[in-house]
Amino acid sequence: MNLDRFPRIDLCHAPTPLEFMPRLTQHLGGPQLWIKRDDCTGMALGGNKARKLEFLLGEALQQGADHVVTLGALQSNHVRQTAAAAARLGLACTVILEHRHPNPDYAYLHNGNVLLDVLLGAEIVYRPGGTDMAGALKQVGDQLRAKGRRPYLIPSGGSNPVGTLGYVKAAQELLLQAREKNFVLDHVVVASGSAGTQAGLVVGLAAQASTASVQGFAVSQAEHLQHQRVAALAAATARFIGHTSELPPQAVRVNADYLGEGYSIPSAAMVDAVQQVARVEGILLDPVYSGKAMAGLMDWARTGRFRQDENVVFIHTGGQAGLFGFCDTLS
Repeated sequence: MNLDRFPRIDLCHAPTPLEFMPRLTQHLGGPQLWIKRDDCTGMALGGNKARKLEFLLGEALQQGADHVVTLGALQSNHVRQTAAAAARLGLACTVILEHRHPNPDYAYLHNGNVLLDVLLGAEIVYRPGGTDMAGALKQVGDQLRAKGRRPYLIPSGGSNPVGTLGYVKAAQELLLQAREKNFVLDHVVVASGSAGTQAGLVVGLAAQASTASVQGFAVSQAEHLQHQRVAALAAATARFIGHTSELPPQAVRVNADYLGEGYSIPSAAMVDAVQQVARVEGILLDPVYSGKAMAGLMDWARTGRFRQDENVVFIHTGGQAGLFGFCDTLS
């Protein structure tokens, strides 16, 4: 599987580390837990979106764009990393932030990723919760074109077939690292939101004939809706790269039991997971994505959904800046 035919720019510190978590493994009594540190991709505190932006902004530059426009929730990690990448490349950047959280406090409104968006020089456009954000993205793009600019529009999370290539490539990297560390990859666990990370891993592993499962823990919507989102994007990405074998139905696995009350709304299980991983491994998760996915992984380990001898790799998607938007909840 050769992705060199697609335009790409170098934005990531890659390969990111793949580390064994001995104390968490012991704490839970198995399985054998590994963590893929995609919080260490670099560029404004790092995170998974940098891999997607390598392909998205590679295409943007190929098309002659001079302005990047994207969108997300108020504390969006994707928006922060897009603003950073645009700054590095000398592109103007407009970001559309949606007020999704039902009861935000001062820290959520002004700290964390919001503060970093400002520092990175992005022009911020705010929209109320429930806005047609895809329509808002198109509207801003049309306004910029009317002014003679050449905007490149990036959807939520950078999750289209172009952006998803970042995690098709990451799957290659992960399998190589597992071989180098001499273990068989049984399961990959990841937070599942805009779906590009999970879909890319599904396609990337399938294209290399890996038998490892990719278990997504939904962080934004009901299980059946998230399953449809991941399956559709995985199928579109497979077609995009010319992977001719049909993905089997069991390739897309989604569980929403740890979503709690909704996207970005803290849960007791998330707080416990963030605290436990910090205190036994010294690793900081985030409260919106990796914290809820880790809550799922930990519960599945305790209840025997993963066998003690299996190797489970947790994809750390970054987002620690979001911790500072949830001070009261986490302290």
